[in-house]
Amino acid sequence: ARVLEIARRLSRGEALGVEEEEEEGCQRHREPLEVFCKEDGALLCAICRESRAHRAHTVLPVPEVVREYQGQIQARLQTLKDDRDKLLEFREAEMRRNW
Repeated sequence: ARVLEIARRLSRGEALGVEEEEEEGCQRHREPLEVFCKEDGALLCAICRESRAHRAHTVLPVPEVVREYQGQIQARLQTLKDDRDKLLEFREAEMRRNW
């Protein structure tokens, strides 16, 4: 959900990140959130990233994750649009056939 919000903000030309979290940063350490843990789906500060809980996890810089998820979202959106167009064509054909 956080990555989706970041992608939405980027698509609207807003600043990167979630504003409320940017101001506060990490709630535990009050450090800036710099990386994204793929296993937990969470933004992390440098201190949390080095903790035992995340040390073995795959983490990526936030801008890279945004690009990655934005690409996935765009691909899925295109698939949904294509499916919608097929359904609308089918509906129209059925309506014509019924008339």
